[in-house]
Parts: sequence; C-alpha cells; structure tokens
Amino acid sequence: MSNAAIKDAREFLLKEYQGVLSTHSQKFPGYPFGSVAPYCLDAQGLPLLLISRIAQHTHNLTADARCSLLIGQRGAEDAQAAGRLTLLADAAPLTAAEVDAAAARYYRFFPEAQDFHRIHDFDFWRLTPVAWRFIGGFGAIHWLPATGVAEANPFAGEVEEGMLAHMNSDHQTALEHYRQVAGLPAGAISLVGLDSRGLHLRIGKGVHRLAFAEVCETPMAVRQALVHMARSDDWA
Repeated sequence: MSNAAIKDAREFLLKEYQGVLSTHSQKFPGYPFGSVAPYCLDAQGLPLLLISRIAQHTHNLTADARCSLLIGQRGAEDAQAAGRLTLLADAAPLTAAEVDAAAARYYRFFPEAQDFHRIHDFDFWRLTPVAWRFIGGFGAIHWLPATGVAEANPFAGEVEEGMLAHMNSDHQTALEHYRQVAGLPAGAISLVGLDSRGLHLRIGKGVHRLAFAEVCETPMAVRQALVHMARSDDWA
C-alpha cells in the first residue's frame, strides 16, 4: 500500500458521481444483484445513496447489509485500461437526525431527486467502508484499507453552504471561467460542493470535479484558491 495510491483513489472517488451497487440477491440466493446508483459524499466523505424502499436492492440490503459499489471512469474508451474503484462496504439507513443535512447535500448534486423523495418512499443510506480495491490503470492495482481513502470535509454544513450561496449568486462569471478553462460542456452551471481539495460544478445534469492546486485548510484559503482560478488560465 502507498500513500500515492490512497490519494489517487480519493481523487477518483471525488471525481465520479455514480456507480454500480451490488447487493446479495434475496430472490436468487447466492447471486449478486447489480443496480445503477448515483452518489455524493457526506460530511465524512462516505458515499451517500438515495434509494427506494420498494427497490430490489433495498430489500437485499435490509436482509444483508454487505455490498459493493463499483465506480468506473466516465467516458472511458477502454474500460479495462481505465481507472476504477470498488468499495466493499456495510450499508445502513441514516437516522432521522441525519436526514436533513444529507438531503441538503444530496439535492445540490441531484436536484431532480427531491421529487422522488417527496412523492415516493425513498431513504438515504450511507456506505461504511470495509476495504477498497483501486485500479489506476494497467498494472496499478491496490487493495486499500477501510480508512484513509474517504476524507471528512472540514467545511461541511453552514460554512460550505455560505460559500456556495455567495459564489452562485455573485460570481457566475467566475464559474463560467472555471468551465471554460476546464473544457467542460456548456449549460446551466452552479457550484454544488466545496472541500479542502477542490470543488464540484453541476452543469446541466452532470457533475464535474475541479481540484485545487493545494489543500485548503481554512475558508480563507478556499477563497484565495477560487480567486486564483478565476483570474488565471493556468491553475498549476
């Protein structure tokens, strides 16, 4: 195991936003059951899912909480040569006290999910890591321990929400500059996540990750990183 592999796996987890959730089939015992699962990361950096109570994977998790989430590199032309990350985890529904914070975060990434949650019986679940399997490309294969890949967001909650509201209301020009420099597709744009290592932009229905040049330990450091990115075409 290397620190570089942990760092690369963490960046991969932050960069993507959907995977394949595999559970233990109750209908066909002994067989895995795979389903598409959008996710965002909670305040502790753990995958947060919103799943229907009537879905097959929810029935499976209720009977056996052991599962895996396979995250592949989006748009890869050669899936076997591309990066991928498999999380072996225990799944659990959030407590009532945790739902509001989870919903606020999840709906920023997936605003259309609010209607599903209100109209249908959907619940938030968290995946707690048991181990990670990271493949960064041909020959770059690592088993990683439960801790280390996921990283808590020091700004989660009111601090992050305040920074996001400020950027989205007063600095759309900066967000558009980020989009252009990163070569991302055009579309309605909003800043939906900020942490010590970077930001998440939602453009249309897609979520895109941009990394800071350096780790930001304070809100002021985040502000300085955002200003630098807005004023420069070279983010190194």
